[in-house]
Amino acid sequence: MGMLFYGGTADPILIEDRTLAHLKVVIATKLRRNESFTLSWKHSDDHPPGRSTIWLHPSIPLRFVFDEPEPPKLHVEWITALANSANTSGGITLVPEHMTPPDGVDAASS
Repeated sequence: MGMLFYGGTADPILIEDRTLAHLKVVIATKLRRNESFTLSWKHSDDHPPGRSTIWLHPSIPLRFVFDEPEPPKLHVEWITALANSANTSGGITLVPEHMTPPDGVDAASS
């Protein structure tokens, strides 16, 4: 399970490594362009029901921590879908990967 540390808090946001690797690409691209946006996700089953949203801004500290030492192959369609959602007024909504990448279509690792 990967962790996203946001702002000054020591409490991580737990996100599966593969999902976090895809999010990292989208988030880094948006922040590199000085673009702010929101990231929303549903709470996991081991937390009270609900959802959370954070405002991502280039001036707020952000750190990605992965369980796996090797980065996964990235799925271009999923990155595109996440990037497109980041450009909407609703921001990125964290959804599971639902597209099956054909062999040889993955992007370079993060």
